[in-house]
Amino acid sequence: MRSHAQRLSVPALAALLLSCSGDAGTPPASGIGPVPAIPDGSFARIQRDIFDVSCISCHKSGDPNARQSGLVLTSDSSYHQLVGTASVQGNARTDGLLRVRPFKGDSSLLYHKLAWTPGHHGRDYGQLMPMGSTQGVSTGQLEYVRRWIEGGAPRSGHVADTMVLRDTRVQTAGFLPLPRPASGVQLRVDSFAVAPSTERELFVYRKLGNATELYVTRIESRMRPGSHHLLLYTFDEARTAFPCNTRPSPDAVRDIRNGDGTLNLVNMLPMACHVFFVGAMTQDFEYRFPPGVALRLPANAALDFNVHYANRSAAVLPGEAVANLHTVDVSQVQTVAKTLNFANENIPLPPGQRTTHTRAFVVNARTTILALTSHMHALGERFEILVRRASGAEQSVYVNTDWEHPAFTNFPTPLVLQPGDALVSVVTWNNTTNRTIRFGLASTDEMDIIFGYWY
Repeated sequence: MRSHAQRLSVPALAALLLSCSGDAGTPPASGIGPVPAIPDGSFARIQRDIFDVSCISCHKSGDPNARQSGLVLTSDSSYHQLVGTASVQGNARTDGLLRVRPFKGDSSLLYHKLAWTPGHHGRDYGQLMPMGSTQGVSTGQLEYVRRWIEGGAPRSGHVADTMVLRDTRVQTAGFLPLPRPASGVQLRVDSFAVAPSTERELFVYRKLGNATELYVTRIESRMRPGSHHLLLYTFDEARTAFPCNTRPSPDAVRDIRNGDGTLNLVNMLPMACHVFFVGAMTQDFEYRFPPGVALRLPANAALDFNVHYANRSAAVLPGEAVANLHTVDVSQVQTVAKTLNFANENIPLPPGQRTTHTRAFVVNARTTILALTSHMHALGERFEILVRRASGAEQSVYVNTDWEHPAFTNFPTPLVLQPGDALVSVVTWNNTTNRTIRFGLASTDEMDIIFGYWY
């Protein structure tokens, strides 16, 4: 069977995390201040003090973020694109949220995106806003938005009490660590600094300290705001030539970029030997295998923990990540699952045009697929996965239009591929730059990767 651990020529996820204006629109230092002058209506104030200051650097016509989200927040568009309008964000759409649902703040995605209180979100609705900032709108501004929504979200008129704006305390990017699993392993990347206007991607090699095999039935992870991805890798034990005949130093932080932004090739060498084990591109992630199914880790296992942050603000952004691997006794396992990693590296994207690439990954043994997800960068508009039968018949099984927070699709009834069948990636990009974009590690490159679990 063609290897489901097919690696990239430089096999690591890269990230392109475009950021909004960051701290340009942050409120003053914590405290109680005077009530600002009242503009013409509650929504006009929100437009002037929040959208115009902190949002339209990204959410404007022609910007990749606006194109991806379908949301333009300039004054000529914002109201109609918010109020009563469905979101393209997967979890919000599933939960029945609108961008703004009049009279219902808890059913309005705008409120959830602006609320930075740790633990506020029962669900992951994507990056908090303003993206790339170390803090959100002020506590008073958040409450003002909530009261405007609860007051019916009118386009004109005053429905929110301006006194709440006296609360100028900032919302900080809090982080609630995950409790340790009752049975299993917790892995961490401790708090680290991401300098202003930079990206930081690093690895930490963690030994699990397990004397016997582990069987993982549930995976959960959490990252601080501003993150792009979290990945755990095992190593291909069948490859014994350099650089795969050595392992990184345990617990040492290995940045893939030097201080001047150039790539650190020495720290990147282990990436040639990686095998995907766990991946998440949302701040909170959880996956449970079906009863009796588990991933296996050998005794004395170790995992390479990879996290990526991008900071477009003028202040230092803290990064941090934690992952829990919940385990069961081997007596509860009937089927050992494996990880799937298919990559299409031949994706030249000519400048100034929209391009679609299709790649089929054929299997030569019966393959039962439990879950699928995708990875592309900011020029990506649509990632579809098809099942193509040996007969030529095709069925769409996965569609994602959110490059930054791709859908993770769990199949309660697994997809079964027979020999000769294939998974097919059909990806569309809109290259708005003046140069040809190709597959690669840099944030200015693109990617076309299918991840998943199978047996």
